[in-house]
Amino acid sequence: MNMAQVTIPYPAGLEESVQTTSREIEQQIPLMAALKMFELGKLSSGKAAELAGLSRIGFFDACARYKVSVFNYSADELEAEIRKDLESALRMHAA
Repeated sequence: MNMAQVTIPYPAGLEESVQTTSREIEQQIPLMAALKMFELGKLSSGKAAELAGLSRIGFFDACARYKVSVFNYSADELEAEIRKDLESALRMHAA
């Protein structure tokens, strides 16, 4: 896997503020970036998992831990899906 590198400065003492170690911060920052970009629809789950350094299943587990939905539908897409499901249910009920 070919990866580029980003250096992110952070304030001294951040580890104590968030009650973690510098190594955990190094792991958490890419995970948090991946979760947010996935949540915003900027990354697929596969690319987000790659950014976070996790398997896709591991990334979905992180989504659950941080309450990020794995279903990335816009409001319009969600409404269309619900409408389609309701129409199907009504047709089945009428038959």
